[in-house]
Amino acid sequence: MIQKDFANRVVNMLKDDDRVIGLAAAGSWITNEIDAFSDLDLVLVTRDAVAGNKTQMLAYAQQFGKLLNAFTGEHVGEPRLLICLYDDPLLHVDIKFLTLAEFHHRVENPVVLLEKDQQLTNIISNTTAAWPYPDYQWLEDRFWTWVHYGATKLGRGEYFEAMDMLSFLRARVLAPLLQVRNGLQPRGMRRLETNLPPADLDRLMATVPQYKPLSLLDALRQSIDLYRALREELFPAGIILQSAAEKRSMEYLEEVVAHL
Repeated sequence: MIQKDFANRVVNMLKDDDRVIGLAAAGSWITNEIDAFSDLDLVLVTRDAVAGNKTQMLAYAQQFGKLLNAFTGEHVGEPRLLICLYDDPLLHVDIKFLTLAEFHHRVENPVVLLEKDQQLTNIISNTTAAWPYPDYQWLEDRFWTWVHYGATKLGRGEYFEAMDMLSFLRARVLAPLLQVRNGLQPRGMRRLETNLPPADLDRLMATVPQYKPLSLLDALRQSIDLYRALREELFPAGIILQSAAEKRSMEYLEEVVAHL
């Protein structure tokens, strides 16, 4: 696999670098699900901080292969990440630059490819990775305002905006809740086609509209129905339901429907 060949080359380049404490592989490498379409997720742990200094981040990345393009990951909330595209072979590689102290705090246990004095292995053995799960109250506090927003876009005829809102609900609310329901890590839209049972996948597919007002309306209603069903099944008793916002947002949606 080109991903493993690339990683092995990086290991050989870094093994004598005194600044490097270790290198690990994350993502699909952990679950042995790498295929021809996979990117490569690397975690580079150094003695001194490299993240925040794009010149240093790029200097490392340029050593590893024929770098076509690279940019930092602020758009995904991770400025320590350098997102790279290499050529010969063409490969997407994400490199996260961490210090040893930062390596303690992680969402999964990566596969150690290179380390000095077992430092990464010791941290993995003595600390716990914590994957972020949905905050049910956070979702409930926002969902009905998002529904109202989608209804306004539908009412105004801004159908692309309405489609974007439905995509947002699917990625940030519905897909993670469906993954939790099925005992999966909530990874947004990742591998839903193969990981969800057919009935759940069908319900999620029903939230995907065509560029038509009635299709958009149906997709929004399907999204609401699915959220309510998942809320009833998953949310603990202590969650405060935003009943007033739910009632008025649904009333407003019916007002919009009357004018379609």
